[in-house]
Amino acid sequence: MSMATASLSSRQGTVVSGQGEMPDLARYDHVIVACSFGKDSLASTLHLLEKGVAPQRIEWWHHLVDDDGDVFDWPHVPDYGRHLAAALGVRLYFSARQGGIVREMLRDNAPTAPVWFDTPTGRVTVGGKGPPNTRRRFPQVSANLSVRWCSPYAKIMVADGALRNQARFSHARTLFVTGERAAESANRARYAVFERHRADCRDGRARRHIDHWRPVHAWSEAAVWQILRRHGVIPPLPYQLGFGRLSCLACVFMSADQAATLRHMDPDRFARLCEWERAFGCTIRRDRDLGTLASGGTVYGPVRRHPDRVRRALCRRWRGRVLTSPEQWVLPAGAFGESAGPV
Repeated sequence: MSMATASLSSRQGTVVSGQGEMPDLARYDHVIVACSFGKDSLASTLHLLEKGVAPQRIEWWHHLVDDDGDVFDWPHVPDYGRHLAAALGVRLYFSARQGGIVREMLRDNAPTAPVWFDTPTGRVTVGGKGPPNTRRRFPQVSANLSVRWCSPYAKIMVADGALRNQARFSHARTLFVTGERAAESANRARYAVFERHRADCRDGRARRHIDHWRPVHAWSEAAVWQILRRHGVIPPLPYQLGFGRLSCLACVFMSADQAATLRHMDPDRFARLCEWERAFGCTIRRDRDLGTLASGGTVYGPVRRHPDRVRRALCRRWRGRVLTSPEQWVLPAGAFGESAGPV
């Protein structure tokens, strides 16, 4: 249903359509998409473009969960994002917690590291002055973010810091867009489509009005791939290698097949993870260690068949196109497949 035929809602300038609440996009000074470059955040961006938001109004915020390290994240994804942002005409800003997940994981009688984020006028660093504490443990497989701490510490709290520490968001209206879908998990099915963001302070002195919108929450995976096809967006390499979603390369939710695939693709990285399990005396999954998990899985077929793509996926430089015609667009091998990842 189009905005012209949707009925107006009395709350926060939203419209209600067959796909749920939709904010009045013209009313916002800033439109931010938390973009992992996975299919759902890309679909959210393309949906904004189809709804008439000019690309230069859109900011992509991409959190580097490794900062400048090379343990958890896919190495090629940031550079893929640079190329796609340039092709679509959207602005791209990077951010991270200093030292990434690894520094937080290895923290021993030390405060949580500061956060840095890029802005239109340069890089800003905030925080890092909390009390010392010790973690020495992997994020655990749980919907509880206090134990699956990677998401809040490396992503959610990083975005919060960037929103709360930029004067441009004070006395302004900001729309913060994320790509969670209800079909991904029972936990995500309970998320609100439209709500106040955690960093909202519209009633305070700063008058920082921030709404949080999940535009693809009700979408099927088929609808996500359809919009990527319409715009000719070539998804990043994990999808082409058989992965069903763009989680971390070393996601703690990895299935047995994903663990076997990681061990095959990057044995040194896999060995580091196993060594940390032994050093912590606590495995990622309480019922088995990573080696046992991988031994029970099967390496994805596209990984065995396309070693050239594996090399590209593990390289920090993106090589190849990011856009093609809808007629030449190819559904990746990972589509509608195994989607182990955060719940």
